[in-house]
Amino acid sequence: MKSAELFTILKERVANDQLSWTLDRQKDIANVRHKKLGKGMTISLPQVINRFETKGDSAIEEIAYTISETFQAMERESAGEMPGEQHIYPVIRSTSFPEESREGHRFLTSPHTAETRIYYALDAGTTYRLIDEKVLESLALTAEQVQEIAKFQVKKLKTAVKEDHVAGNVFYFLNENDGYDATRILNETFLKDMKKKVQGDMTVSVPHQDVLIIGDIRNETGYDVLAQMAMHFFTNGKVPITSLSFVYENEALEPIFILAKNRPEKENDKK
Repeated sequence: MKSAELFTILKERVANDQLSWTLDRQKDIANVRHKKLGKGMTISLPQVINRFETKGDSAIEEIAYTISETFQAMERESAGEMPGEQHIYPVIRSTSFPEESREGHRFLTSPHTAETRIYYALDAGTTYRLIDEKVLESLALTAEQVQEIAKFQVKKLKTAVKEDHVAGNVFYFLNENDGYDATRILNETFLKDMKKKVQGDMTVSVPHQDVLIIGDIRNETGYDVLAQMAMHFFTNGKVPITSLSFVYENEALEPIFILAKNRPEKENDKK
């Protein structure tokens, strides 16, 4: 599939006469803007095409749905229909993720690890809006209040995991598909409970937004499996975060690099 073809398909499936579509052939992106609100979003067409090659038409359906829901959320926000405090959640992003919105408003963030950063979001049910300076003002809350509310909300998210055994190692997968799977890495109670179950080294991976992987690494092969697994999820995720995993010890997360001889190297061990 070519970018121009995908552009036409998306424009047809997202039937909204309030949206204007522009194809930037040089950058291979689609710019979609709301005519009345003056707000928009940018879509990387090659990324969607890559997912289409592995997932088929469902990949196009997913991005079309995301576009529709995003602009509906913008319209609700413009009409003053802002979600309440109970809809504030933290989300995990890579440190390379933009720190301000397309309109130039800085997002509310908090430090997390060398690879990840905490953002904050207003949940609208089927989508969410990252909280920036302008949204914060409309909420009439301080940054500290939003952070405390989000910290409390994390504890309310489900933490059921599925278990898989590979080469003598155990991997636990959390995949609720609610947009906050990676967010569970901020639930200290959950991590401590998992630590009690783990017999070997405990690792935590958030390769993309919609999965969290806990590893019980009991032998050297486990690290190779972990590295391949994390990279696979990172490559195929809609919102990639990091292909690196973390060792969880002493209630702290530390990024590790998997070396050739299966020996994990902590980031601060590098020279």
